[in-house]
Amino acid sequence: MKIVLIVLGALVAIVLLVVVVGWSLPVKHRASRQATYPVTSPESLYAAITSVEAFPTWRSKVTSVERVAAPTGARSYRETGGDGAILYVVDEEVASRRLVTRIADPSLPFGGTWTFELTPNASGAILRITEDGEVYNPVYRFMSAYVFGHHATIDTYLTDLGKKFNTTVSISDASR
Repeated sequence: MKIVLIVLGALVAIVLLVVVVGWSLPVKHRASRQATYPVTSPESLYAAITSVEAFPTWRSKVTSVERVAAPTGARSYRETGGDGAILYVVDEEVASRRLVTRIADPSLPFGGTWTFELTPNASGAILRITEDGEVYNPVYRFMSAYVFGHHATIDTYLTDLGKKFNTTVSISDASR
């Protein structure tokens, strides 16, 4: 019985430590990565990242996407995948150069924006993704900072996009 109490006490201590450390971390974070794609122009990359209905064909963690009407009239869509259903709205768009999407579901334990910036170069085009994220739940905040990493979703996105273009990409830090 004593061993069970020790194990139970240790588990409670670990959970409390995760919560306390999570509370001490900032709610907001910034993560930025980039990769170069051997495409003829940024337009082909831009077409891929804005053709949301096609996401399930190349994004490994997205199973379906549906366009939905936004009360503000902005373009919006709902992705379903590994993180459940997430509603996004397009906040800014400069064709073939810049796209800013925002999580528009206040019930989620996280939120924020993704800024996609496309730049032509001699090898094709560079796509830089900057996540200005917010993690509200302290346990999620701990997990995001120390288990998954703030770059994990961006890295998966950039890698999946490389596969769509039949190439292996090298991902680099793009912090400013």
